[in-house]
Amino acid sequence: MTTSRLFSPDLQQTLDLIGIFVFALSGGLLAVRKNLDIFGIAVLAEATALGGGLLRDLIIGAVPPAAFQNRGYFFTPLVATAVVFFLHPEVARINNAVQFLDALGLGLFCVTGTAKAHDYGLSSVAAVALGVVTAAGGGVVRDLLVSEVPSLLRWDRSLYAVPALVGSILTAVLITVHDFDAVTGTTAALVAFTVRMLALRYEWRAPRAWHRGSSSSGEEESG
Repeated sequence: MTTSRLFSPDLQQTLDLIGIFVFALSGGLLAVRKNLDIFGIAVLAEATALGGGLLRDLIIGAVPPAAFQNRGYFFTPLVATAVVFFLHPEVARINNAVQFLDALGLGLFCVTGTAKAHDYGLSSVAAVALGVVTAAGGGVVRDLLVSEVPSLLRWDRSLYAVPALVGSILTAVLITVHDFDAVTGTTAALVAFTVRMLALRYEWRAPRAWHRGSSSSGEEESG
């Protein structure tokens, strides 16, 4: 049994599919805001839901990637596409619930992504990096597809990559000290989830460059 599988196979798959579905919803909603057609909604839903795991698997050599081995992983974003296509006003109205579930998915995927990278022999630092990629990479792919600066790089958005980084680091430490199991792994995921929810609640943001000028032109002030 690999360290990346925290729970029984059935429960693990259920949690994965829930996370994939919620990530796909966020991709589909962005597609609607960008006035894309149903194909565009499906592409953004798939990219958001599976992009992070796909990048991770290609980097560590886990091929074919899990997204292409499990039909549930591929078809779940299509279900989310249908939901968004027909019910996007209703989905947008429950944005707080979507963000709550998205934060849970972030916590789960940063932990399992870090553990899977470790299973494939990567160092702790590399495993942490791929944990963050697993959790947040799909959102980066989504934003790039619609020519936007990725949300996790923008100062005006609440912290997203940082909670994933916290969860990934905790996972790497637990693996290093041989104390990674379902209980401690879940705890690491919940820590990442909590940091993300606090960031949303209190609008936590990463600091910008020191003594950065406030002009909209983006030019630096002297000194």
